[in-house]
Amino acid sequence: MHLSPYQSVNGTAFTATRADVLHAHGQPRSEERNNVGLTALDYCAVVYRFQDNGRLEEVTARAPVLHLGNVAVTFANLAAFVRANDAAAFERAGFLVSPRYGIAFVPGEPCWVTALARHCLGQWEALRVG
Repeated sequence: MHLSPYQSVNGTAFTATRADVLHAHGQPRSEERNNVGLTALDYCAVVYRFQDNGRLEEVTARAPVLHLGNVAVTFANLAAFVRANDAAAFERAGFLVSPRYGIAFVPGEPCWVTALARHCLGQWEALRVG
């Protein structure tokens, strides 16, 4: 995964609309609404989630390696990297969330990383467990 935090994921900008993603990638393998009211376009190795108004919220992709500019971090080392480089990182519902890098992931579930739009961070911070 090539990430420019809060800006783009693998060349898709967070300003992209649902129509932009469909134009760039074609019809998804599936499309469904999740339990938090986002519409997910699933392309197998990447899932784009949108609000009803078409605003891109999250991009989840298989990421054996996360590229952040000139830095490449393997998924196996991602939790340690985040904890060492993002003092604001926190855990919610089993996810490690990094405000600095704009990502959320479950360290024990290999290779899936969710890149967040900046406006989503507050929702993760407010998430209650239990």
